[in-house]
Amino acid sequence: MPFPDSFLQELKLRSDITEIASSYVNLKRHGRNMVGLCPFHGEKTPSFNIYTENGSFYCFGCGAGGDVITFIMKIENLDYVEAVKFLAQRAGMEMPENTYDDSLSKLRMRIYEANREAARFFHATLLSQRGQSGLNYLRGRALSDRTIRHFGLGFADDDWNSLCNHLKSKGFSEYEIYSANLAFKRKNGNGIYDRFVNRVMFPIIDLRGNVIAFGGRIMTDEKPKYLNTSDTPVFKKSENLFSLNNAKSSGTRTLILCEGYMDVIALNQAGFTNAVATLGTALTNEQAVLMKRYADEVIICYDADGAGQKATARAIDILRNAGLPIKILTVPSGKDPDEFIRSKGENGPAAFKLLIEKCGNDIEYRLMKLKENYNLNTTDGKVAFLNEAVKIVATIESPIERDVFASKLCAELEIDKNAFLEQISKVKRRDRRENIKKETRQIQAELNGQSDKINREHYKKPRSSSAEEALLVYLINNPDYANSISERVTPDKFSNSLIKRYYEYVLSKIKSGYEPLTSVSSDFNSDEVSYLYKLISTTIPAASTREAVEEYINVINEESNKLTSDKLADMSADDINDYIMKLKQNKK
Repeated sequence: MPFPDSFLQELKLRSDITEIASSYVNLKRHGRNMVGLCPFHGEKTPSFNIYTENGSFYCFGCGAGGDVITFIMKIENLDYVEAVKFLAQRAGMEMPENTYDDSLSKLRMRIYEANREAARFFHATLLSQRGQSGLNYLRGRALSDRTIRHFGLGFADDDWNSLCNHLKSKGFSEYEIYSANLAFKRKNGNGIYDRFVNRVMFPIIDLRGNVIAFGGRIMTDEKPKYLNTSDTPVFKKSENLFSLNNAKSSGTRTLILCEGYMDVIALNQAGFTNAVATLGTALTNEQAVLMKRYADEVIICYDADGAGQKATARAIDILRNAGLPIKILTVPSGKDPDEFIRSKGENGPAAFKLLIEKCGNDIEYRLMKLKENYNLNTTDGKVAFLNEAVKIVATIESPIERDVFASKLCAELEIDKNAFLEQISKVKRRDRRENIKKETRQIQAELNGQSDKINREHYKKPRSSSAEEALLVYLINNPDYANSISERVTPDKFSNSLIKRYYEYVLSKIKSGYEPLTSVSSDFNSDEVSYLYKLISTTIPAASTREAVEEYINVINEESNKLTSDKLADMSADDINDYIMKLKQNKK
């Protein structure tokens, strides 16, 4: 059973989307609406809109849209029931009893509980005789007992059943343990066994303090060296960061992005609590967007080896696209942060702080790495380097910063600055032409429906679909006209199946005395919700006049009366003759 519409309507009235979104996004007034940088994708120009009149949001950049419940689901990574509970608690409302299906919510809660109990078990094992090798490893990495406790580090022993048996003794079912990805299913289908064996364990904790996953480092030379929890109902690798729960409370808007768990832990122990790491994968766009919520600058601190340099180059592009300023910290002698700090003994923290203060931005780093590929003492080497350097400097948006780098390079290599600037202008003109071509291709793809995965039927029947979409939006904005519209246009007249579903839904809510989109977040999937709010957000006012509505109704009725191949297949000979006679009469 779903939540009662009366409860949801009251919940939305008490949950001001502008006030709630403002705690996650910096919003500015733009006419009657509020705008800001989208929290769901990286961008430099605000395209995220809050519509204060109807309590909705829509991003013209990534297409995310919905009501306040949808917003909380996306921003807090909650399912529908959890998002409603979140808002109800905030609004001081009691949840209705036994009226909704919370099976997924209950499973997620059990996974959280299983993970928490597993973390306790692993930590207790680490401090026992069975965890001696793990404890020796951590102490060999100079971690204090306080740091081990703070991060809840643990150990999975070499018994393939110890965790499963422990969790079963605590009342967890095999299904719950497997769903948490704490166990594998046996190939014969008979039972489960532990996923993590003979590994030092690193609990991954979300921003609300829940243990959502684990990373484990093997104590032998076996592969993989690190094993991480796969995606579960409470965890997605691409959308979380290790130790962000600590970093968000560090008191600084700068994050240090490291490669692995040990680097982050070592930096925390040295006083740099703003360190985070990805979770066994390369940096993703989702992680960059997440970082932007808590940082105004990111310092990339990856290893200096080949893999680290490639990861740095990739991270630069992702973070720049998310609109984050970047600095690159290169640890001397090819060491990682953990090794560097330990090598300096008591002076480790001070020495690392000095590295942070001296590190340059991503442009300086890219130019430095580029120089390593050319012999600048030769004419050919100098020319080749400058041709590539121009492309890097041309990416700088600030004219002042661009001029500073141009001046520095030209003075260093003794070349004419005007010639260098002219080359930059050529590169920027070329890039603008490429961007225009790219945008044109994107527009063409949108016009012919190639990029529309939700409503492909629109492009098969554009005339009727456009009229149906516009009529739907008018009905949502003008529910008082529901009776007069529904009398003239019944759902069976709609040719577009998705818009028909929206239409039936909105009519049923209005006729029941509720707001048209009362429980839309539960009755449609995420993509369908976003598409509906796209229609609402992109319909121009001129398309919602009474005169326009009359035209929509006429078009829908005309199109529904047209004979299609599907209808023809179901018609008898008499029906076809009647249809032909009607066509002849209409032509007279």
